[in-house]
Amino acid sequence: MAVGRPNDFLRRSRVDSLPSDGRPEVLALRALKLGDLLVAVPALHALRRAYPGHRLIYAARAWLAPALALVGGVDTLLETQGLDEPLTLSPGRVDVAVNLHGSGPESLRRLDELAPARRIGHLGPGWEGPPWRSGLHERERWAALLRWHGIPADPLDYRLQPPTARNPLPGAAVIHVGAAYGSRLWPEDRFAAVARRLESAGQHVAFTGSEGERPRALRVAALAGLPDERVGAGMLGLGEFAAVIAGAAIVVSADTGAAHLASAYGRRSIVIFGPAPVSEWGPPPGPHIALTKEELRRGDVFSASPDPALLAVSVQDVLAAARELGSL
Repeated sequence: MAVGRPNDFLRRSRVDSLPSDGRPEVLALRALKLGDLLVAVPALHALRRAYPGHRLIYAARAWLAPALALVGGVDTLLETQGLDEPLTLSPGRVDVAVNLHGSGPESLRRLDELAPARRIGHLGPGWEGPPWRSGLHERERWAALLRWHGIPADPLDYRLQPPTARNPLPGAAVIHVGAAYGSRLWPEDRFAAVARRLESAGQHVAFTGSEGERPRALRVAALAGLPDERVGAGMLGLGEFAAVIAGAAIVVSADTGAAHLASAYGRRSIVIFGPAPVSEWGPPPGPHIALTKEELRRGDVFSASPDPALLAVSVQDVLAAARELGSL
């Protein structure tokens, strides 16, 4: 989706250009994408409860600011493109540094440079904490990390606050055609076939995606026999996109931020999985169905070609899930 101008929630920071408001500060590092933010929501809620008198700062990419504003309790965003450059706060300023990014040397070094009074993270050089465990669901991973450090956290505390942006597509059956990597791209003709069937059943289908995914969304709409006016891809700011998902009749997507938003707002969703395992990234309990053929999973997230586990999901599989959810 297109990202509009940063609002007051976003603070573009140089060293100490993020003004102090007088409170001690907790900084949580997770310089990743939308889905990564949304699976960390239980941990952020737990940090807010554990440090009610602190300023809670989230270090991540600037374009996430509208979504971060929906988490509740996070005070500001520190713009962080990745781990190649130091965080733009001076050493000694941060009281508590929380590594929600990973457990590797890069993220540990970026937080060590802040010289925090307390470090919360997994076990690593100079860091106390639980050892990294493969196979955990991401919501549980970060909740378990905080519990190890004495902070109660519930992995099912993932809901977002209601969107404040206007919903330009209320009640739409949302087909989110894009994904960050080719490994997660379900074929265009299959999305189109699902869209045609939903439309014939009385749903008002709309297509979403990023600005770069707009051509793909336009092709899917054309294959479905639907007008370009149904394509919101590239036309929605992140706040509007969240509002569209929060008001959707159903969401059909690969394992992307759209699917995590559908979970956060309890909307009916069908999530087509490829390289990532459902056990680690799948939706929580609710009106959500994850589809994959796990035994075929190649698991190369960064591949340019769709994962076999995703390609094994058929149009009929998706339509059967839509019937199960009451959307057909």
